Amino acid sequence: MSNFHSPDHQDRQSNASAAKKALLERFRAAAQDPTLAEKQAAHRAIAQARAQREAEREAARLAHEAELARLAAIEAERVAQAKREADELAALIAAEEAAKAEALAAEQKAARDARYAARKAAKKVRRRGY
Repeated sequence: MSNFHSPDHQDRQSNASAAKKALLERFRAAAQDPTLAEKQAAHRAIAQARAQREAEREAARLAHEAELARLAAIEAERVAQAKREADELAALIAAEEAAKAEALAAEQKAARDARYAARKAAKKVRRRGY
């Protein structure tokens, strides 16, 4: 019966070491690449442009929010002015209605007093027999 020959410990260790060396050499070769600095500079320029666009958008957003706040304040002042005018008008109408009601009450009292005085006078006339 034949046995499968698996690599022993020393073979596995040497294979792993060779793979690490190859990987290190690939990394060193990539680090020595003359276009690497250009690529990094391009990436930095792109990142700066992105940051600048983001800052411009943030500034525009803040300006828009400030404009909305200003418009909201103007609208709130307009609403407050309209409410004050409506309150003044309501107070004026209430005062006029109160004056009318007072005048009506005085008129009704005067009429009632006149009727009472007429009844008293008629009663006096009946008692005296004139």
